[in-house]
Amino acid sequence: MEVGNEIKIGIGKVELNSSPIYPGWILEGNPIARNALLSSSADGTASSYFWDCTAGRFNWFYEADESIYVIEGGVVIKDMAGISHRLSAGDTIFFPAGTHAEWTVETYIRKFALIRNPLPTPLVFARRGFRLFKRLIGAGAKQADAGMSPSAKKSQL
Repeated sequence: MEVGNEIKIGIGKVELNSSPIYPGWILEGNPIARNALLSSSADGTASSYFWDCTAGRFNWFYEADESIYVIEGGVVIKDMAGISHRLSAGDTIFFPAGTHAEWTVETYIRKFALIRNPLPTPLVFARRGFRLFKRLIGAGAKQADAGMSPSAKKSQL
């Protein structure tokens, strides 16, 4: 797994591409959705997107954890309990994998989304065990110290 070390500049100038909502999910209207992939993690478990959509009402099913930040416009989200939440610019919300929500976009919404595919439970435990092992042998401390400034190291003493 190769980690890219190139800093990307100009992410705000990305061009959004057509990303149609699955027709079976649309409940009302003709929502037009677009998105652009901004980044992907080296291990493939996380990615970030800009996404926008015009007016319409539709269901959305979350196969992965998704955190969103509303940049522009707004939406009314009806959760699985039937409770509605109005979101507008500056608001955030988290959708765990396996949930679904009904979206009502009254005019327009633009959001930033961080999507993370949860690891299977056995891998989570293996990862925790590996991290514990690294701490026990001191490897974790050396890696943590490597990225710290000298003043930060002194403050930990």
